[in-house]
Amino acid sequence: MIFNKGTVLFLFLFILIGTMCTVKDQETLVLGKIPFPKDNLYSTEKAAFGKLLFFDKRLSRNNEVACASCHQPQKAFTDGLPKSRGAGGTIAMRNAPSLLNSAYFRTYMYDGEVKTLEQQVLVPIQDHLEMGSSMKEVLQKLSKDPNYTRLAKSIFNRELDAYVITRALSTYERSLISQNSRFDQYRAGVKGILNANEIAGWKLFSEKLYCTKCHSGANFTNYEVVSNGLYPDYGTDQGRYRIHGLEKDKGTFKVPSLRNVSLTAPYMHDGSIRTLREVILHYSKGGSGFSNKSVLIKPFKLTNLEINQLTLFLKTLIDTSRVN
Repeated sequence: MIFNKGTVLFLFLFILIGTMCTVKDQETLVLGKIPFPKDNLYSTEKAAFGKLLFFDKRLSRNNEVACASCHQPQKAFTDGLPKSRGAGGTIAMRNAPSLLNSAYFRTYMYDGEVKTLEQQVLVPIQDHLEMGSSMKEVLQKLSKDPNYTRLAKSIFNRELDAYVITRALSTYERSLISQNSRFDQYRAGVKGILNANEIAGWKLFSEKLYCTKCHSGANFTNYEVVSNGLYPDYGTDQGRYRIHGLEKDKGTFKVPSLRNVSLTAPYMHDGSIRTLREVILHYSKGGSGFSNKSVLIKPFKLTNLEINQLTLFLKTLIDTSRVN
C-alpha cells in the first residue's frame, strides 16, 4: 500500500471530508456528545489518519488482514461470519461485534474487561487467532512508509509509535456514530415513519416483554456483563470467567447494542444463532437451564404475528448513513 505524494494527498482529503460529517453538531446527537477522552481529543485529521490505518492490512502478521476485514462498513462493521477469519486462515475465538457507537461503550470485548478504545486496539493486533502480529512488527513495517511518518509528525508531533497508532485508530472508531434510524425519527416525532406492525413490535419490546431490562437507553444496551443462558454448559468459552476465574462470571458476556442488529447476523458471542426469529425463540423458552443465567430471562409466549412484529421493530433500528 504505497502511493505517490499526489495520490496520498487526494486520498487523505477525501477521507478527511467524509470523517468530518460524522461528528458535526455533536450536541444534537441522540446518543449525546461523543465522549472523546481528554488525552485523545478529536480532530478530523486524526480520524482520517485512523481510517487509513483501519483499512491497512500491514497491521497483520502476513499483510492479509486489516481491521476492516472483520469490521466491514457495509455489514455495520461486522463480517457476517459466526467467527472471524484471522491471518493465515485462523478462526477467531468469537463473533465480530459491530463498532458502531463504540464511543459510548463503558468497556470493550465480550468479557467487558478492556476499559478504553485505545487499549482495545491492541487486542486484535496481538491476538494469534486474529491479526497475529505485534506492535513492534507493525511499527517496523509502517515506519518505512513516508506518508505515515509525515502524518505522525504533523498530527501528533512525534515519530510513528504505538501511541500514534492507538490514538489515531481509536479516534476513527469513535467517529462511527449511528443514530438516525427510522425508530430515532419516530421518537423525534416524525409522523408516519413507522407502520402499525412496527409500532406494535416496539410496544412488545418495551412493555410486554423484558427486553428493555438489558437493551435499554438510547444505545439499546445496559453495558452489563451477564449470562443469557445460551447453553446449559458453555464448554471451552466460559465468558468473563476466563479473566478472573470467579464462579459468578461463568457464561457471562457483555450485553450488545441492538442498533443495526438486523445487519449483524449471525448472533451471540459465538455466532451460533442465524436469524432474529431464532434469537426471539431462544428467549421465549427462557434460555437454557444454565445455573448462572440472569434472573431476568424467563419464558414467554408470542404468536407468530407478534414474533413478526417484534422482528419488524428491530429492523427499524437500521441507520445506513455509516454502513454505506
